Amino acid sequence: MVNISESAGEKIQEMLAAEESPNLFLRIGVQEGGCSGFSYGMGFDDEIHESDKAMDIRGVKVVVDGDSMKYLNGLEIDWKESAMGGGFTINNPNATATCGCGSSFRTATEAGNPAAEPC
Repeated sequence: MVNISESAGEKIQEMLAAEESPNLFLRIGVQEGGCSGFSYGMGFDDEIHESDKAMDIRGVKVVVDGDSMKYLNGLEIDWKESAMGGGFTINNPNATATCGCGSSFRTATEAGNPAAEPC
């Protein structure tokens, strides 16, 4: 299960409304690569695949592909405002190491991954 904070849910709904396309949903996934081994992917999509898992979280349709779910179970997405603007933050309980930028991570099962290079 993926968790989205109230502020992140409101921001995602605002962004979806600006797209003016009723078929869009939030797709969250993981790709191999990034300085820690895996990188997060998050964006709007309108195409669901057979292996996808769809959820309704805080009024937002969220879709995660089947391969990514094992890395994202328990993931928490939040929205933080700051003096320089705002942005989404990700807290992944499955990550054993993360990059300083926060956009990539490694899990315990991937700790010896030679593709993971330091930032």
